[in-house]
Amino acid sequence: MKVDPSLIHRLFYPQVPLVMAARHGGRVSAMPVVSYLVASENPPMVGVACAPKGFTCRLALKAGSFSLSVLDRSRRDAVSRLATTSGAEVEDKLSEVGLKYEAGKRVNAPVLRDALATLECTLKSSKRAGDHLLLLGSVESASASDAFTDRWDYARYRPILYTGWTEGLTLFPGS
Repeated sequence: MKVDPSLIHRLFYPQVPLVMAARHGGRVSAMPVVSYLVASENPPMVGVACAPKGFTCRLALKAGSFSLSVLDRSRRDAVSRLATTSGAEVEDKLSEVGLKYEAGKRVNAPVLRDALATLECTLKSSKRAGDHLLLLGSVESASASDAFTDRWDYARYRPILYTGWTEGLTLFPGS
């Protein structure tokens, strides 16, 4: 079967969504991201693709920093609400969807309290990649719960699985 080029991203699903969060000028915003990668192990760097018109993306660019968090399926509804709430319309999008956070230890970005893992990143560059921007971040701090040692223990970590966008964030029913 030939795949329409506009659907090739769906060949990568299901995907574990991360929550990207940023803070600047008294505003806090966050969004689920599924297009991410480890760009370098030494030094540790990650890449995140985001829509340049998105409020969270613009906030991260202004702030020069962002965090990435892994949540388990108990926070599935909040992650879904992040995808359908506009950061431009609320002062604090994380609070709006019921996610508690604190200031990052190494960067000026919100860090989710319920996260099973968090990366705090300094923005090193952004590059236009088609209809998205690729944000490249230097990992300044990484932390994880005891559900992670050198890999995830799936008896203690139950990931959210994203299966695509239809009329809202579509999460795998079993996640």
